[in-house]
Amino acid sequence: MNSTYDVVIVGGGAAGLSGALALARSRRSVLVVDAGSPRNAPAGHVHNYLGREGTSPLELLEIGRAEVASYGGEVVDGEVVSAQTVAVHGGTAFAVTLADGRSVHARRLLVTTGLVDELPDVPGLAQRWGRDVLHCPYCHGWEVRDQAIGVLATSALAVHQALLFRQWSADVTLFSHTTSGPDDEALAQLAARGIRVVDGEVAELVVDDDRLTGARLASGDVVALDALVVGARVHARSAALSSLGIEPAQVHMGDVLIGTLVPADPMGATSVPGVYVAGNVTDPRATVIGSAAAGFNAGAALNADLIMEETAAAVAAGGQHQHGAMEFDEASWEDRYRSADSVWSGRPNAQLVAEVADLEPGSALEVGCGEGADSIWLAERGWRVTGADFSTVALARAAGHAEAAGPAVAERITWTHTDLTRWTAADQRFDLVTAHFMHLPREDRVALFAQLAQAVAPGGTLLIVGHHILDLATTMPRHHVPGMFYPAEEVAETLDPGQWDVVVAEARPRQASDPDGREVTLHDAVLRAVRHG
Repeated sequence: MNSTYDVVIVGGGAAGLSGALALARSRRSVLVVDAGSPRNAPAGHVHNYLGREGTSPLELLEIGRAEVASYGGEVVDGEVVSAQTVAVHGGTAFAVTLADGRSVHARRLLVTTGLVDELPDVPGLAQRWGRDVLHCPYCHGWEVRDQAIGVLATSALAVHQALLFRQWSADVTLFSHTTSGPDDEALAQLAARGIRVVDGEVAELVVDDDRLTGARLASGDVVALDALVVGARVHARSAALSSLGIEPAQVHMGDVLIGTLVPADPMGATSVPGVYVAGNVTDPRATVIGSAAAGFNAGAALNADLIMEETAAAVAAGGQHQHGAMEFDEASWEDRYRSADSVWSGRPNAQLVAEVADLEPGSALEVGCGEGADSIWLAERGWRVTGADFSTVALARAAGHAEAAGPAVAERITWTHTDLTRWTAADQRFDLVTAHFMHLPREDRVALFAQLAQAVAPGGTLLIVGHHILDLATTMPRHHVPGMFYPAEEVAETLDPGQWDVVVAEARPRQASDPDGREVTLHDAVLRAVRHG
């Protein structure tokens, strides 16, 4: 898992994976957290799913996971126990906590946790659920056609269920069980369709050789059966939403309470901005194919929601925040340095001082040297430094600062003008290669860091420091460009352990003040690794 995503999806069933697929294909970073308890796990097959008729439910999920992963989406096993809104620069995000203590941040949430069936307390019934104790005629009717089917009354809707299952079999029995039984109008309907009505409570199910054979009444009589239909009350799995103040609402069919659902609009948006739901958690009647369709709709709505947020931010910033065009080119940095007499503090970066102070001086390369504070600090300690940047204004300013530090410092530094998005190490090797806060689009950053690693001499040190993605959950201004922020562990994973020893890979906290003067805790992603000699 990374630490932040465009969308975190809670629940990895048909709705969740379908939403993840739509989002991953929209080039969104998406994480699915799945507790591994699908409602239809006991069932042998999925039906009425065009193109997947008769597929095992677990096989369908396996296929779905692979499809999501093929587009860069991530699926992890785990249980989300809470989600909280957190303030970030320009809006809000969500902190999502898992039962094992892991946590991630998300710009949006999609909850597809489904529902739980409240089964009647009849001995033997729960163990047969999804096998020969059934609920949906469209899911199971064909499989029990022409068999002896019982319908266990738990509400007035049992009459409707009996009439439905009569379409698949002429041998249907309605057990009044603990209800008062059908009224006169319902009795007439049942009689007209040849459906028996048996009064008395069902005490237990009779099972022989792992097969339902009958229902034993409290009187001791046994009615032979091949399948039993139960209209279970259903409850939305909404625990992950409760911490956000979203509670389920009751849902009725006529005058009968059939369970609870999480209210949402037709695209899945809930009462909390940025939180969406799809599937059985908001629609108890949805079959697998319906849940998958709802997940796709929610995924499309989430992507549109994010696009509108990003567009509004780009407009507010005068277009500078458009993807791929935000200070990633030489002209933008030239303008930035020309706009002020100094852009940076003139002090060396704290993580450079902490990690390099005890190293033996040698040759050093600083990429993205800016106004030169880090390069000058290294030269003052005996390093022979190459400072590279693609702003000529910054390099001229850095050279002036080096001259002011004295000839012994200035003569140790070579200033190099280069396009960092196209820089290659070639045959150059250095005892120290360092880059601080080089934030480029992901593909450019990964390519640059690979070149930096290649430029390290045997026995040399690679030091990369960046803004950690945790900073997006603070009030400190940060550009919201997908993939621009990263944890140190992500960089460490690109280094061959056969060639490198990773000494440090962590999120290191430090205190700072946001533009309104509030103290915030920021985290620097710090990687220090040593190439084998």
